[in-house]
Amino acid sequence: MKKFFAAAAISLVALLVFSQERGHDHAQQTSGGGQSELNATTEAMGHGHNHEDHEHMGAHMHMSELRKPQPGDSAKAQQVVEEARPALEKYRDYKVALAEGFKIFLPNVPQKMYHFTNYENAIGEAFRFDATKPTSLLYEKHGDDFKLIGAMYTAPVRFSEQQLNERIPLSMTQWHQHVNMCKPPKGQERDVLSKTSRFGLNGSIATQEACDAAGGTFMPHVFGWMVHMYLWEKTPDAIWSVERQMDKPGSEHAHHDHGDMAGMDKH
Repeated sequence: MKKFFAAAAISLVALLVFSQERGHDHAQQTSGGGQSELNATTEAMGHGHNHEDHEHMGAHMHMSELRKPQPGDSAKAQQVVEEARPALEKYRDYKVALAEGFKIFLPNVPQKMYHFTNYENAIGEAFRFDATKPTSLLYEKHGDDFKLIGAMYTAPVRFSEQQLNERIPLSMTQWHQHVNMCKPPKGQERDVLSKTSRFGLNGSIATQEACDAAGGTFMPHVFGWMVHMYLWEKTPDAIWSVERQMDKPGSEHAHHDHGDMAGMDKH
């Protein structure tokens, strides 16, 4: 299984490079291209967020700058949550998500968080932001069941931080990109699974020069911008927790205080 996963991940990254060379910007982008990109995104999310185990992750993560709160930021973020909650409520039954076209990435590989991805939504995110149509639904697995905990939204790598701020205020959360990845040369794909790997999003290589010297292929960006929203949490810090998506301890409280959002219902 590990050998298959490594080969599959590298193949998806290769497809990602192909699609990026063609650009995200064109309406004629096919659903197949979107699927390749989102598979690469989910592979990045699933294997690049355990900072405690992977000391090199900092070199492969680029965060948007956390801004000072501005008038209206809290209300705008609240509106996103209030739009998403009723629309995504039905997906608490994961079978509904599957029936409506969301696909589980690597369902047979144990993960802390499973991404159910809708590739049409992902392509749409390049052109608009719709809180009711996230790129991925986020689930935790409990036995044979999946518990819905949140949603992931994406934006093209070309977006400026101001454009991200227009979607979700950067005083409320931080978007992130996976960057500076060295894809291993043919025959060394399994290296990305090692905790001491030189390649991949957990690898020690994070520069073009080092990647070239190792015979790899350097990717300055893996897909684009991503952000999580845990929309059934009770406070803004928990809903927009950056630490939680990075698997950091104390994630419920480590983010700076935004104050309560008026009208937040409790679940």
